[in-house]
Amino acid sequence: MMDIPPLTALGNRIVIFGPSNSGKSTLAEALARKLAIPAVHLDQLHHTPNTDWVPRPKDEFHELQRAAIDGPAWVMDGNYSALTSERLARATGAIVLDENHWLRLMRYFRRTLFERHRPGALEGQRDSIKWSMIHWVAFGSRHNGARYRALVAQAQLPSVSCRSMVELKTLYRTWDLHR
Repeated sequence: MMDIPPLTALGNRIVIFGPSNSGKSTLAEALARKLAIPAVHLDQLHHTPNTDWVPRPKDEFHELQRAAIDGPAWVMDGNYSALTSERLARATGAIVLDENHWLRLMRYFRRTLFERHRPGALEGQRDSIKWSMIHWVAFGSRHNGARYRALVAQAQLPSVSCRSMVELKTLYRTWDLHR
């Protein structure tokens, strides 16, 4: 049984970690609406708008991320390990999502092919199926959920962890979130 603290326990600077296609951006948008604070999608800061996910120069990405972290309130989804410690130092709460890698792979195909206006999409909504992403979702990120849970535990933040879609749906119901 998962332990779900009250949403207020997570404060007004919440980080969301999880493997690719685990629902981070959708949850960030739902929380941002509920709390009336900005959602910050690290994918949008890391990639150049109006491209098919072309990364920005590292210094530019770090500058954008640091500016976002300095904000008074936010829900920030994404992993990008380079500045994880800075995000965790400013965060007041954390959520870790995890899901079966095959389900996440199916979600990758569905969102890439059919969901152009989804939370966290790049401006311009140019997207295509990429073999590197298929490999990453199916094999490369299979055990990242445990790593993110360990990082959050080490930071000693109020947190919640959802290890399946059933648990994530329970979180949505408990906190009265809407997609």
